[in-house]
Amino acid sequence: MQIRKSSGRKYSKKAAKSVEREMHKLKRGSLKSGRSGKKVKSRKQAIAIGLSEARRAGAKVPKKKS
Repeated sequence: MQIRKSSGRKYSKKAAKSVEREMHKLKRGSLKSGRSGKKVKSRKQAIAIGLSEARRAGAKVPKKKS
């Protein structure tokens, strides 16, 4: 039986900051979705937006599940 060693952080600090920023916008009520421009009310959607922005910025974020 082999013991696997964890490979460190799954998400970079840059990704965490991006998500934190989007959550802050959500709580203030100023977060809007990219396509429709409507206000985002879902916590999960805010996290997804933050991770998406982090990916575009080149941060270490796991690939989307398809």
